[in-house]
Parts: sequence; structure tokens; C-alpha cells
Amino acid sequence: MSATVSQIDELKTTPWSGGKSPFNIEYGKMMMWFFLLSDAFTFSSLLISYGALRFSASAWPAADKVFQSVPLTSIEQGAPLVFVGIMTFILIMSSVTMVLAVEAGHRNAKKEVLGWMVATIIGGLMFLGCQALEWTHLHHEGFWWSSIPTNLETLKEFFHGEPAVAAQQMSAHQFANLFFTITGFHGFHVFSGVIINIIITINVLVGTYERRGSYLMVEKVGLYWHFVDLVWVFVFTFFYLV
Repeated sequence: MSATVSQIDELKTTPWSGGKSPFNIEYGKMMMWFFLLSDAFTFSSLLISYGALRFSASAWPAADKVFQSVPLTSIEQGAPLVFVGIMTFILIMSSVTMVLAVEAGHRNAKKEVLGWMVATIIGGLMFLGCQALEWTHLHHEGFWWSSIPTNLETLKEFFHGEPAVAAQQMSAHQFANLFFTITGFHGFHVFSGVIINIIITINVLVGTYERRGSYLMVEKVGLYWHFVDLVWVFVFTFFYLV
């Protein structure tokens, strides 16, 4: 009998018994990491598909020509990547405010958490607004889902060199489909993050986490928001730089 008890005690002290590090992570946070990992696979497959088409095509729209204007201004050319640079800066700054919200939560500083969460929400909404402007502008330029641009004089302005007309149309069609699908999928994640952040902010306002004695939910949402920010770095690199 004593041998059996000692064997049970020994099993309880093994790493797999859920004791100390590295298995002492909170359940909800672990599930968030699993979700982010699966989401990373989805974005990776989309970006790999873009890369495969991009480097196998005989012609491809040049980023410095497609994204050379600034919506809502008189700048129509000569300013490559300026607008998307502003978008990227906004999203990175919203990630910084989220870090500050999580840090304030560790100190149980309710007012600071509330302020930084509101700043994060504003940053997310500004990014979505900029993305809507960019989409509208590209649509006016002739890029859109499942449509092959027919204005050949305008279309050739987006390419380096003089590729064949058929190659221009096909690559522009593929570029548009992948661009709007991937950036739209990312935009949906940003929109979802904004909605979740609003819910969390309301809970902070009414004192839900203060009563619990922990702002762990803010940290979980922060993981999601940082993931969205990181994905944008890859989207930015693939579409706007390469």
C-alpha cells in the first residue's frame, strides 16, 4: 500500500502533471496561442500562394507604380508607399498602446488601462479607415476582385518595361484577387480585434477585472492584437516592397 502511494506521489511531481514551468500557463492564454498558431498557417498559405504566382508570372504590377498616390490629396504619383507607410505607423503605434495597457493591467491601474485601450481602438479604426480609402482608390484605378482591367493605356502605367497585353491583364487580375483577399482577410482580423477591444474596454470601465483582481483578459487580447500587427509586417513586405 505504501509503495502504491509513493508511486502516485512520484507521478504527481512529473512535468506532465501540470505543475511548475513550462506547463503552468493559464488555460485561456494557451488556447489563444493555439488559435494564433492555426491562424498563422492560414496567412502563410495565402502569402506563399501570392509568392508562387508573383515569381512565376512573366509580368507583375510594380508596387512603386501601383501605390504611388496618396488618397484624399492631389498627389497622384511620385509618392510610392507614403500612404501605406502612414497606415503601418498607425498600426504599430496601436500595438504600442496595447503594450502599455497590458503593463498598466499588471499594476491594476484601471484608469491607465482604460485610456490605453481607447487609444488602441482609435488606432485600429484609423487603420481600417485608411484601408477603405486605399481600396476605393485602387478600385477607381481598375483593380478589383474577379475583373480583368480593360483600360490598357492606364494598365501599362503600373508595369516596368513593355510586357505583352495579355500578360498585363492576367497578372493584374491575379494581383487584384490576391491583394484584396489577403488584405481583406487581415482587415477582418483588425475589425474583429477592434470589436473585442471595445468589449474588453467596457468591462474595464464597469470594473469587471478590478473585482476579479486580474486584468489577464487584456493580456490575452493583447496577444491577438500583436499577432495582427506582425501579420501586417509580412503583408506589407510581400505586396508593397517585393
